[in-house]
Amino acid sequence: MAQPQLSIQLYTVNNLLESDVDGTLAQLAAMGIRQVEAFAFVDRAEQLAEAFAKHGLQAKTGHAPLLSDEVRSPDGMVPAPTHADVFAAAKTLGLEYVIDPFVALERWLTREAIEETANRLNAAAKEAAEHGLKVGYHNHAQEFAADIDGVNGYDYFASLLDEEIMLEVDLFWAATAKIDVLALLGRLGDKVKALHVKDGVVGENPFVVGAPAYDKSTLDQRSAGQGELPLLDFLAAAPSTEFAVIEFDYVPGDMLEAVRGSVEFLHQHGIR
Repeated sequence: MAQPQLSIQLYTVNNLLESDVDGTLAQLAAMGIRQVEAFAFVDRAEQLAEAFAKHGLQAKTGHAPLLSDEVRSPDGMVPAPTHADVFAAAKTLGLEYVIDPFVALERWLTREAIEETANRLNAAAKEAAEHGLKVGYHNHAQEFAADIDGVNGYDYFASLLDEEIMLEVDLFWAATAKIDVLALLGRLGDKVKALHVKDGVVGENPFVVGAPAYDKSTLDQRSAGQGELPLLDFLAAAPSTEFAVIEFDYVPGDMLEAVRGSVEFLHQHGIR
């Protein structure tokens, strides 16, 4: 089995990037990172492409909204970029996969809503193909809430997707949904092209009906190998994975040191 490429979702260091793009990317490159997963790239694709090239970085995957008409911003809800703008920016960066990172809980509660979301992603895949791109979806924990004839909502969604669509499984969030992650990876098979290799201590699912408002500072996320998730077992269960992506939603201390810990763990196990 070929080892996946190590990558990092740049959401992890976005606060640092906003103040110092070159300095932040230089520190990632110095850790031995050669692959990144782009974040918030549509309005800064040329700037990022130049910076990635300067620091010897590639971005073959990136997160952008494909399934929502509005997205959250510091100024509240704003219109999502058009697919045409997303795909043009993706080509500027040299992406292969554009991955939708989040669809809200209320769109995972009924068969009809899940089918609509799957149909939108299938349609986006056809648009992407015209640009030489593929699309995918990245989970949190809300996708698993519904029961559709004995099948959880995420599995039902996956069953509706066209063959060319990939899935990026966030291991921490899947575990937070209290499902059997190893069994999930087995069911999804070669649809899984990327994993968010995220460790920690799993708490209550914040993405369920009636849960308190999501506060990422309550999460206990840790460098890979320092939490309770069997990451190596998960990686072995997803042999089609092309990218092992480091991501943190929140850590209370030095974010770059947390990233370094994950890089060192993955390097120790042959993932570079």
